[in-house]
Amino acid sequence: MTEEDSTPPITALPARALDTTAERPWPVRLLAAKIADYIARMAPVWVEGQIVQLSRRPGAGMAFLTLRDTDADMSLPVSLYARVLEAVATPLVEGAHVVVHATPTFWTKRGTLQLQADEVRAVGVGELLARIEQLKRVLAAEGLFDAAHKVPLPFLPEVVGLVCGRGSKAEHDVVVNAQARWPHVRFEIREVAVQGVGAVQQVSAAIAELDADPRVEVIVVARGGGAVEDLLPFSNEALVRAAAACRTPLVSAIGHETDTPLLDLVADYRASTPTDAAERIVPDVTEERARLVQARARIRAAVDHLLSREQAGLDAARSRPVLASPESTVAAREADMHQRQEAGRRALDARLARATGETQQLAVQLRALSPAATLDRGYAVVQRPDGAVVRDPMDVETGDALRVRVARGELGAMVTAIHRPGRQY
Repeated sequence: MTEEDSTPPITALPARALDTTAERPWPVRLLAAKIADYIARMAPVWVEGQIVQLSRRPGAGMAFLTLRDTDADMSLPVSLYARVLEAVATPLVEGAHVVVHATPTFWTKRGTLQLQADEVRAVGVGELLARIEQLKRVLAAEGLFDAAHKVPLPFLPEVVGLVCGRGSKAEHDVVVNAQARWPHVRFEIREVAVQGVGAVQQVSAAIAELDADPRVEVIVVARGGGAVEDLLPFSNEALVRAAAACRTPLVSAIGHETDTPLLDLVADYRASTPTDAAERIVPDVTEERARLVQARARIRAAVDHLLSREQAGLDAARSRPVLASPESTVAAREADMHQRQEAGRRALDARLARATGETQQLAVQLRALSPAATLDRGYAVVQRPDGAVVRDPMDVETGDALRVRVARGELGAMVTAIHRPGRQY
């Protein structure tokens, strides 16, 4: 038995992949046949993508292209007849955005999958702009364009991150103009594809890399204008979201006035051109020096004016009598004090004289009303031993001892007889 005879026939092999074992494996030809059979049952499909490679083989009447996803690093090979390619109204070139109607096929000999296209349609600019407008509404609803998310640019960054094309004029405009305004500014430059297939991925990666660098204080994405198709990467959702996630202040300098890429809306500052971006990210040293001179002059003038005003106020205060001749105020107060003292003395003397007169008058009245004055006139006060004044003969009895007060002293007496008016005892 030969080696070929020892190979088991396909009918003897497991019918399902789940039933295969190390002892009973499928040969490659069987697996390839089953994959081809499975893919052959797939229905034709419309696929959208971007042409990254396009080759024509006139002798074979065939054309081949690679269709790449516009947002992810994925691609599929596509084959089509030359007549299908010639039927496209707009000539196709690499980088064109197309929709392909194709049937998936699996080549068993090479083990490769490719699409067999029978119709190709170029996606027009109007349709692309409509899709961008729809994406714009979606992102705006999420708040990616809100002013509250934008941060101010630093006044004087030491290091500026620059994302631009390789050897582009945009790079020259940003670097030269910025260093002309502020010679000490330094750049971290990332040269990437700014149009075509790899633009989205490379620009997004460059933004993320510069954002992660702690030295970079502001990032500029510069391109310098171009056709609408060339600027499509800057309206790509993946790139816009990468810019929105950037924590470092971001300046968009795409340089397209007619149509605004979505990157302009999510950026912290939109520059009309790369030169405008350079003028925005760093100040002009000449202007700043002039402003410094002006500020110092204004400060000096303000200080001089303040000193002059305060000196004038001080001179006015010193010219007042209270400071020019302080003793005059004291003398005036002294004279006023003497006047008040004399007035007080006179008022006191008058008051004392008046009071003396009043006292003397009261004394005269008191003497006139005093019992002592009455006694001086020869009268006497008769009192019983208990001190009671005798006013009526009925107040005493014969033999009672009495005290008789006269002007110069007292006399002792005894009642020997009582005489009442109209009666005698």
